[in-house]
Amino acid sequence: LICGNWHLIDFPAQVVEGSLLNSLLSIKQGLNMFIIEDKGGAIAIMCASLFFLGTWPAVLTLLERRGRLPQHTYLDYSITNLLAAVLIALTFGQLGDAKHNMPNFFTQLSQDNWPSVMFAMAGGVVLSVGNLSTQYAWAYVGLSVTEVISSSMVVVIGTTLNYFLDNRINRAEILFTGVACFLVAVILGSAVHASNAADNEKKLSESTNTYKLGTDGGTERGKQVIDKDAPKDMENGASAECDTKAEAGTAEYLIELEERRSIKVFGSSTFIGLGIVFFSGVCFSLFSPAINLATNDQWHTLKDGVPHLVVYTAFFYFSISCFVVGIGLNILFLYRPMAGVPKSSFKAYLNDWEGRQWALLAGFLCGFGNGFQFMGGQAAGYAAADAVQALPLVSTFWGILLFGEYRKSSKKTYTLLVFMLLMFIAAVATLMASAGHRSTK
Repeated sequence: LICGNWHLIDFPAQVVEGSLLNSLLSIKQGLNMFIIEDKGGAIAIMCASLFFLGTWPAVLTLLERRGRLPQHTYLDYSITNLLAAVLIALTFGQLGDAKHNMPNFFTQLSQDNWPSVMFAMAGGVVLSVGNLSTQYAWAYVGLSVTEVISSSMVVVIGTTLNYFLDNRINRAEILFTGVACFLVAVILGSAVHASNAADNEKKLSESTNTYKLGTDGGTERGKQVIDKDAPKDMENGASAECDTKAEAGTAEYLIELEERRSIKVFGSSTFIGLGIVFFSGVCFSLFSPAINLATNDQWHTLKDGVPHLVVYTAFFYFSISCFVVGIGLNILFLYRPMAGVPKSSFKAYLNDWEGRQWALLAGFLCGFGNGFQFMGGQAAGYAAADAVQALPLVSTFWGILLFGEYRKSSKKTYTLLVFMLLMFIAAVATLMASAGHRSTK
């Protein structure tokens, strides 16, 4: 023991089963690389992932509604999102001894495993594009509906792909019942958005002369039009002329929000928002199967004798490509913005400290959420790990609590919202119940 050699000698049975030796063996096991190998641990870490992945979109939405430019926010977010992957790789993936066929993080960096690395990096590319798209979709469609539709598409497309990639370790009759429930949730989510948009249009049309919707997509107070591109008070995230506090759910609240936020949506087609959501959903559907291929090499792209990528190494490469794409596109959008967002510059970004701490927090939440999802998927199957797509339940909670979504809406909207969430809960429950166990041999 003192020399560091661990051998199980023929002790008497009562000694072998004693608490002292069991404790020593537990210590030795604890020094190995941290790998989740049981269903219970996988479900626990997926629940943590669920909370993190459902919370970070609410943080970014809060910043956009306060007027912070989405390019500035996403640049901050990208930094800590990568840092989370580095921390996971250097702790869970490096500390302790390597397991059989599972080299430590630094060992894998020098191995000839580039086919798997490319799968992991491809997953990072589609995730980054999907996350970037949802920044704009939240403004057009709302946090709740955006997350429901995109997450449901992940399950309908991505979970089906993962089921076959995982050699069908999940119970098909339960898994695909959950997939069908998610598909119904997509339809209900679209209906909720259409109904809520009609409610908002009715509120605006019945508004007093003090607040009206301008024909050019700007907002009109009395006879004075407030330009949608007017400078904002960056400290408060609001137009300098907007000094009232309207009640959530009223027409006045909707117009004040429009004046304050960085992405202008009044006068936009419903199909623009839904189109962005469905595009992001397709992107999100592909990143989990890409990680699955990177860690399990179902297509046999690695040379004989080369170990599969450990989930921590795959997540590291995944996050690097996510970082490069996110940084590159958002620096471009500083000078060539989309969706009517004002132009900016890299210097302006560096000087914009208002809300930066929240954007950095969002990056950590998303990074650890994705890492925990992959750790759970490696143990219980990536199809079952897609149960973390229950994140709209968390996002909807934040949307209602923080942003007043669906306040003073019609009974039709409330009914559709309730059915959407119930269907979503049923879908997640069945997906969890389909969890299998991946053999590590």
